[in-house]
Amino acid sequence: MYNNYLGLLVSYVYVFAVLFLGEGIRKVWKLSAEFTRKFVHIGVGNWYILALLFFTNKVFALLPPVTFIVLNYISYRLNVFKSMELEEKSNLGTIYFPISLSILVWLSWDHAPYLGGIGIMAMTWGDGFAAVIGQKWGRRLYSIFGNRKSVEGSLAMFAFSFLAITFFLALFGPPGLEGLVTRSLLLALIATGVEAISGAGLDNILVPLLTSAVALFI
Repeated sequence: MYNNYLGLLVSYVYVFAVLFLGEGIRKVWKLSAEFTRKFVHIGVGNWYILALLFFTNKVFALLPPVTFIVLNYISYRLNVFKSMELEEKSNLGTIYFPISLSILVWLSWDHAPYLGGIGIMAMTWGDGFAAVIGQKWGRRLYSIFGNRKSVEGSLAMFAFSFLAITFFLALFGPPGLEGLVTRSLLLALIATGVEAISGAGLDNILVPLLTSAVALFI
């Protein structure tokens, strides 16, 4: 039980440190809103690794993401944490992310928590770098269902999803998992496809949930 209480302390300290660091670099270095938003996005997403290291009880593991559903909604309404907010108020991505974390913890924690982490890693690293690279270097644009993406951003989504999933499975997946690279390639491809057709922040909930769902079946 001690590890669960320690996990709560570490979780809240870590996430708030990421948020305040994002605010700090936004103000000091005058970086773009997209960069600092994705800095926070990647930092917070890696909370799942801390959760695996500390929590043994699902209820305790659920408390941090559920807390941040509420706090992110308050920030969305009042623009508290500017480093993670978009000017486009129709985009609820910052709220969808902790919702997807909560769902995956609830569904996977008691039996195979690494399955939830697969989708989170794709969302954290893949989508994080896809947005930064796509915005800065994206030149070849395409649109699916009205959602504009760039080839460069999608390639970044695939590459970083593949790397993140591969390393995550190597560290936290079942021992002796066969076909690690092949599985990671397939899951990265699924994550990239889902991200390509998702708009208005929906990728923050669709990518992790659908990627983890595919991981369950393969």
